[in-house]
Amino acid sequence: MALFRQLDEQISQMLALLNKDDRWLIVINADPDALGAALALRHIFKRRVLDVGIGHINEIKRPDNLSMIRFLRIPTRKIIPNLAAQYDKFAMVDSQPHHNPAFDQFQFSIVIDHHPILPDKPVNAPFVDIRPKYGATATMLTEYLYNLHIRPPKLLATALLYAIKADSAGFERSFIDADVTAFKYLTKHADPAILNRIARSDFLLDWMRYFSRAFYNLRRIGQGLYAHMGKVENPDILVIVADFFTRVYGVSWNVVSGEYNDKIVAIFRGDGVRRDVGKTAASLFGEIGSAGGHKGAARAEFDLAALDGKDPESFIVKKLSRGKTQNVQRI
Repeated sequence: MALFRQLDEQISQMLALLNKDDRWLIVINADPDALGAALALRHIFKRRVLDVGIGHINEIKRPDNLSMIRFLRIPTRKIIPNLAAQYDKFAMVDSQPHHNPAFDQFQFSIVIDHHPILPDKPVNAPFVDIRPKYGATATMLTEYLYNLHIRPPKLLATALLYAIKADSAGFERSFIDADVTAFKYLTKHADPAILNRIARSDFLLDWMRYFSRAFYNLRRIGQGLYAHMGKVENPDILVIVADFFTRVYGVSWNVVSGEYNDKIVAIFRGDGVRRDVGKTAASLFGEIGSAGGHKGAARAEFDLAALDGKDPESFIVKKLSRGKTQNVQRI
């Protein structure tokens, strides 16, 4: 009995798009799952095409992401026009083209992802493999490697292992049997010492002031928490704080928002039981920006100008409380 599902058809379709003369860029919004999946796809491509690189659209400042890049030697670079111009084919992992306006400049030939599919925003590319039930895109790429009879080298196995661990929040978020199987399989090939170093890279000392700001601005809205951080140096800090608030007893969801590059970014976290925060984010903010995600983790992003001068914090409070501001309490 095969360890993973057979992917003969998918692999044939994907490999048919590769040519020895092509230069491919794997485009990501860098986080652990995207970094691990991109490294795996690069490993598959590297002997089948002329050149393959990894490029990220976001600023990378989260310590675990930086540790992954450093210790696992992930050759990703920030995408600028001069970099993109060096490539003629583009692939995407752990995202879909509508997830960020920065993706609009690319015509993707390959899209591999595990986020929910939005009926009104179909993904059009020669090869599309989207499996929303999977806990991590890294699991999908592990299946690709296995089907191609490629044993992942130590650093690649460690990257994929940490990616699954991070995106499933240690299997506290939604996952399926394939994620567990991939995790067990990769454990045999990964470096536990490096994995531990990456896993312990949680916070930067400079971020402590943001936690202080979050506590000061914290509000209780029904069974959830909300904090607006004002201007932030990087939206990754919003993710860190939102993840922290998931540990508060008796709270089923939380939202942490902030202002970054003339945009409002709101990070949603939930227990995945009482409400689907991906659907919540899409319903509240989908009309004015990009919004959506999973049952337990989601994101919304929209232009500050869309508020027409309204206070961002008050605007989001009203949205989250459905206009019933009497249910909002400062903590």
